[in-house]
Amino acid sequence: MKECGSRRRYNWGLAGFLLVLLAVLGAQAEPPSYKLPGRKPDSREPWDAFLGKAAHFAIGRQYRVQHPNNVVFLDTVDLSTIVKSGELGDPERLSKFVRRLRPDITDTEALVLFEVKPDNEEGREEGREQAGRYLAALNEAVEPDKKLVGGTGFEGSLFLEFENGGALWQLSWRTPEPGVTLYRWSYRREKPHASWKERAAQKEEALPREEAEQRGEMAEQALRAAYEKGEWPKGFQGQVYLPVDCH
Repeated sequence: MKECGSRRRYNWGLAGFLLVLLAVLGAQAEPPSYKLPGRKPDSREPWDAFLGKAAHFAIGRQYRVQHPNNVVFLDTVDLSTIVKSGELGDPERLSKFVRRLRPDITDTEALVLFEVKPDNEEGREEGREQAGRYLAALNEAVEPDKKLVGGTGFEGSLFLEFENGGALWQLSWRTPEPGVTLYRWSYRREKPHASWKERAAQKEEALPREEAEQRGEMAEQALRAAYEKGEWPKGFQGQVYLPVDCH
């Protein structure tokens, strides 16, 4: 029995050592994303998080632009505040487990809700699940004539041009099922002496990782500046073409 116990401890020790070794090798194979070129020295956020934040920000603001007379709450506002400020019902009917949840877009005038996710099957399933959960929670608290449903018909696209005449990024979104808005980033190669509309007509490609790593944070800042009419990020020498410019 002692020999068996010793052997088991040895096997567990060897397995632990191998796991640590694999982790070290994996860390050496690819630098931490917050240390990649083009990032602020004090930024510790993964590069792809900026693309997700940029998409959520732009799509939410664009919904507001398209519905200027509606009361629209974005993902900084929780369910309790939506029910109270949107005059939908009694926020006390919300359970403590859901009242702090924050849907991506809630229009209390049109009585619709949207969840914004990446355009893939996983994103679609997650968006469907979350939108359903938020709607069920809200509709337990609102008045009978103010029930919400998943929104439909919301789609669009915008472009970011880097270094006038350089690479062109596109953010596009669609709502393939009620309450689920899916977004994707795409890329157009450089084409000297061509307008951005000519380049936008080129073949759509997946956004290269190097581009996303180096310009993801700048893209988010540029979109904020475009929608909020603020200062452009330092080093940004291009243009943002909002959906109104794309028609």
